[in-house]
Amino acid sequence: MISLGTAGNPAIPMKKLQDIQRAMELLSACQGPAKNIDEATKCKYQFWDTQPVAKLSKFIAEPYSLPQGFTWDTLDLSSAEVLKELYMLLNENYVENDNMFRFDYSAEFLLWALRPPGWLPQWHCGVRVSSNRKLVGFISAIPAHIRIYDSEKKMVEINFLCVHKKLQSKRVNLEGIFQAVYTAGVVLPKPVATCRYAHHSNDTKTSGLRPMEQKDIKAVQELINNYLKQFNLTPVMDEEEAAHWFLPQDHIIDTFVVESSNGVFTDFLSFYTLPSTVMHHPVYKSLKAAYSFYSVHTETPLLDLMNDALIKAKMKGFDVFNALDLMENKTFLEKLKFGIGDGNLQYYLYNWRCPGMDSEKVTFIPDIYT
Repeated sequence: MISLGTAGNPAIPMKKLQDIQRAMELLSACQGPAKNIDEATKCKYQFWDTQPVAKLSKFIAEPYSLPQGFTWDTLDLSSAEVLKELYMLLNENYVENDNMFRFDYSAEFLLWALRPPGWLPQWHCGVRVSSNRKLVGFISAIPAHIRIYDSEKKMVEINFLCVHKKLQSKRVNLEGIFQAVYTAGVVLPKPVATCRYAHHSNDTKTSGLRPMEQKDIKAVQELINNYLKQFNLTPVMDEEEAAHWFLPQDHIIDTFVVESSNGVFTDFLSFYTLPSTVMHHPVYKSLKAAYSFYSVHTETPLLDLMNDALIKAKMKGFDVFNALDLMENKTFLEKLKFGIGDGNLQYYLYNWRCPGMDSEKVTFIPDIYT
C-alpha cells in the first residue's frame, strides 16, 4: 500500500448472532485464523479435510452443515431491494485489518464484481434467517478461464467467502465446473502461492498515455493475453471479458493505455476503487483506496508505468494505492517507496493439484483482495 495524500442488530437475539458467526467461520476450526504455515499446521480444519485440496497434514473430521434456523437463498441482484440488502450486509460486517478498516462497497462496484460475462444467478448464494428472512451471509462465484502452468481450465473465482464451501460447490458442479480458484488472508490447506501486500502514500511522464476507450478493447485483450503467457497462474480473457474488466467506469475501474505516435498500443495500466470506512478514529472517517489491477508493459519500463498509475490515482483523490508483490511488481515496490505490509494473500485451487509457485509467477488478481 502507498499513502497518496460489526455492529450488532437488535432485531436478532444474541444466540442467533452467535450461530450466524459460527456459520460464517466454518472454514477453520482454529482458535484464530492462521496467518502462516506454522500456525496452520497446528489447526484442525473440520471442513477442508473433507475436500479435494492439498493437505497441510492428515486429519479425520466430520463436515459441518448450516445451523438450524438458517436457509440458503439465491440472490437476485437485479432487484434493487436485494442489492441493497447485500450492500448493507457487506458494509456492516465485512471487516479487515483487526477492526480498523471496513470495506465500503458501492452497489455499482458489486454489480461490476459479481456480474461479468457468463455470470449465473444461482452462483449468488445468500444465507437467511428462516424466521424473518434477514440476509446474514453471502458467497459468490464468477466464471474464470485460468491457465495453471500448461493447463487451461474453466473454473470459478470465489468472492465474498462467508458461508459453507460444500453447499457453494454443488451449484457450480451442476454447470460442469469442478475446479475453483480463490484467495484468503489466512492459511488453509494448502496454498498454491502466497503474495504480500504493499502500500504507497502519494504529472505523468509517459508519452501517449490516455484513458482506455471502447475502440481499444481488442488491443488490450491481445496485450494482456500475450504478456501473461510467461506466468504460471493467470487468466485467459476474451474480448467481452476484457471490455467488462477494463473499460473505465467512474468510481469503479480506471484503465489507461499507451499508444505510440503511429497508433500502436504498447502498454496499459489499471486500478480499481474500493474505499474503506475508518473505524474508531476521532478524526478520519473514510479512506479512498486504489487497488492495482492488471498492468502490461512492452515498451514503457514498468517502473515508469506504475509511477504514472500513482500520479493518476493522486489526481483522482485517492489516499492510498495498494499492490500485491506478484508478477514483476517487486521490481518497482521498493523504488517507488511502497511500504511492505504484514498481510499475505494466499492462493488456493479447489479440486486441482499442481506444484507450488512463487508470487512472481502469479498474475491472477481477484477483483476484490479478500
